[in-house]
Amino acid sequence: MRVARAGIDIGGAAVFPEHRILVTQPSDGVYKAFSAVCTHQGCAVTDVDGDVVKCPCHGSKFRLTDGSVAKGPAQRPLPERAVMVDGNTLIVS
Repeated sequence: MRVARAGIDIGGAAVFPEHRILVTQPSDGVYKAFSAVCTHQGCAVTDVDGDVVKCPCHGSKFRLTDGSVAKGPAQRPLPERAVMVDGNTLIVS
């Protein structure tokens, strides 16, 4: 999957629901990608709020820096995906 780097601010994230992917930029020029499927019951995480992304189904929150659980009921982190920078594009696999 290829997505534009534009719109993913330092310390922020973007959710790509059509690909079920969350892409973050925890520090300048460093990008991380995670599954956008909550590890609690499989709902899509959709709402980026500060330094977390929230699951609308049961309220789990995951940290943007590493996908770890910030608040349950989820017990497992969001699975990380590989991401490469190619100019102004990010390639997530």
